[in-house]
Amino acid sequence: MEALKQGADALFILLGAIMVLAMHAGFAFLELGTVRRKNQVNALVKILVDFSVSTVVYFAVGYGVAYGTHFFVGAEQLAAQNGYALVKFFFLLTFAAAIPAIISGGIAERAKFWPQLIATAVIVGLVYPFFEGIAWNQHFGVQAWIKGLTGAEFHDFAGSVVVHAVGGWIALGAVLLLGARSNRYRKDGAMSAHPPSSIPFLALGAWILIVGWFGFNVMSAQVLDKMSGLVAVNSLMAMVGGTLVALLMGKNDPGFVHNGPLAGLVAVCAGSDLMHPLGALVVGGVAGAIFVVMFTLTQNKWKIDDVLGVWPLHGLCGTWGGIAAGIFGSQAFGGLGGVSLGAQLIGTAMGVAWAALAGFVVYGVLKTTVGLRLSQEEEYDGADLSIHKISASPEREANW
Repeated sequence: MEALKQGADALFILLGAIMVLAMHAGFAFLELGTVRRKNQVNALVKILVDFSVSTVVYFAVGYGVAYGTHFFVGAEQLAAQNGYALVKFFFLLTFAAAIPAIISGGIAERAKFWPQLIATAVIVGLVYPFFEGIAWNQHFGVQAWIKGLTGAEFHDFAGSVVVHAVGGWIALGAVLLLGARSNRYRKDGAMSAHPPSSIPFLALGAWILIVGWFGFNVMSAQVLDKMSGLVAVNSLMAMVGGTLVALLMGKNDPGFVHNGPLAGLVAVCAGSDLMHPLGALVVGGVAGAIFVVMFTLTQNKWKIDDVLGVWPLHGLCGTWGGIAAGIFGSQAFGGLGGVSLGAQLIGTAMGVAWAALAGFVVYGVLKTTVGLRLSQEEEYDGADLSIHKISASPEREANW
């Protein structure tokens, strides 16, 4: 029976890892559909190469920083218990690699290729696992301190703060240091729209992310006997709540409609194992509203050129999700309880502060040393031709 349990647990978390791996295709197509046509190839290449760099760095350094273990032992030892330790690494890697995938959407169309890979290595190797270890592995006694102060530990079941808020707030620093795309905001106050290149690809990316997210949330149980259907239904309710509110507040704009469900899913991650489905519906709906309002403000009023709106979507909705777990996870709002709003506020604030600081430091150093931005001519030609020497499709189809 023990051998059967080990095999089932290994398969359970492996399927989760594969589902979250598939989400990276969602990140790629969401960015491909949102950027202009001359930057589509760059969007696809960045996500795949960022994931590859993340894998090597997280295997060699990051996983050890977060969990105090390593894989530099014999294969026989690694294969023990059906290789569960390895597939757990694979699963948690897909979370870590989401950070550069999130950032990629904010800095699209004008960022240099190689400096971003350096940033990926530093973020996945050190920045992200440092906070991951605090939130999920009891590092430095922070969780015990929060529990002593508030009566409960900081609760983030599937990463509203640990993954999404951290990724979004790091991205904010990168976006501000890069500056807006050329001609996006003119000196006379006018704005160039820079419309998405492909709504169908944008929608495809959103749908891939939505489906994969059920692996992201449900498989965060990490072992089969702790799997909860409550997590799945709460994820579903938050997703549709975000969609419907974004539809109404975004005035039927397809970009808002397809980012609304992602906002809801970002927000529900932290408390998806605790909330009542109706609470999850509200949490998702609030997240949909946050995205529409804040994306509009950042783009139009504050003139922050966050191309995919990753700070509103991941940074702010992730922050809301961390706080919402303390509200809608409580028994007073129909949840299972065992959480404290005070603990959620402290843990969320720590994650946001660490990520914002790290974003400005990492990208600030890179800007000073090797530069972050393509030249004006390279940006005008597009990242596809400037970096990869090929466009998404030929200007003229060959006749032979």
